[in-house]
Amino acid sequence: MLFDRLQLEALEDRTLSPYAVRSSQTRGRAYPEPESAYRTPFQKDRDRVNHTTAFRRLQYKTQVFVNFEGDYYRTRLTHTLEVAQVARSIARALGLNLELTETIAFAHDLGHPPFGHAGEAVLNELMQGHGGFDHNKQSLRIVTHLEERYPGFRGLNLCWESREGIIKHETRYDLPDAQGYEPHLRPSLEAQIVNLADEIAYNAHDLDDGLRSGLLQPGQLSEVELLKDLMRELELRPERFDELSRRTLVRELLGLLITDTIQATHKLLVENRIESLQAVRQHSGPLAGYSSQLARQLEELREFLYTHFYRHYYVVRQVGKSRFVLEKLFEAYTHDPKVLPPQVQRAAESEGIHRAACDYIAGMTDRFALDEYARLFEPEFYR
Repeated sequence: MLFDRLQLEALEDRTLSPYAVRSSQTRGRAYPEPESAYRTPFQKDRDRVNHTTAFRRLQYKTQVFVNFEGDYYRTRLTHTLEVAQVARSIARALGLNLELTETIAFAHDLGHPPFGHAGEAVLNELMQGHGGFDHNKQSLRIVTHLEERYPGFRGLNLCWESREGIIKHETRYDLPDAQGYEPHLRPSLEAQIVNLADEIAYNAHDLDDGLRSGLLQPGQLSEVELLKDLMRELELRPERFDELSRRTLVRELLGLLITDTIQATHKLLVENRIESLQAVRQHSGPLAGYSSQLARQLEELREFLYTHFYRHYYVVRQVGKSRFVLEKLFEAYTHDPKVLPPQVQRAAESEGIHRAACDYIAGMTDRFALDEYARLFEPEFYR
């Protein structure tokens, strides 16, 4: 049996929850173009994101550890893939649109600069007076303007719902400014699920990377109620905590977080009698969430990771180094635009030198930024 786009959309109508986004009801694209014969509009969006240059560059952008520090630590790309997996698991259980969920998940960090949140903070400071810098806005800028892959328009020409989910991405570290995308309304439940999946993924994999690196020690885990309870249930002991123990703990933690999110979100939907997409958008608060007990425990886990991992002196040293590199690159580019590649100089003519330099730096991988610094400031570096 062959499933064309119309059959796939009809299948969505029959099987998705009443509050899910239907591909057939998308608000469409900024530039009219024919849809695919065998893909829904959101499948097309997802595939376009996956083929971007910005998506490939995530492979060499920092999550916590700079890329060259080890092959087994998470990068911004592996984080993105884990977010997509978590979001898809939750979305399927709740009867949501999987392709829209994946599109938002794959695109949610496209705008992250090199060196993680430290890089974002530096660029935002450097761009004060010139529009600032926010990686959500940069992600939207990439898919609507910076990627040039089609002759008839700039960007990827994604559906409105995909673009809305990108600009309204929200976690405790990312607060959206969704001008132009109904900022007074909540995003789709698919977008809200990606917000939580982002938190779930980095809580689990940052714990994993912290333990793998040795910056976190098994004996410290008992400081966190959630981890202490899991260790006891799994019969894991700090003095005999090996690689298999670490993998078991992280796997079970991830499963616990996903299951709780599914159940707590479903409870919220039922209690608030949410029976349509419109009801999701008009609700006073997020409808995707954790149980009250897990929310409290996760706050403790986040504080633990912040104190013992993100603020570990080794990580702080890398943050300081990355800040210095990005500041020097920005200063060099804005002081003498002739050191920039020709295409960036052309962009500066229409965008202004500060925004063009910011776009160029934000698109760099960690490795490219370090190499570029060496090319500009270290005479013995000849590449």
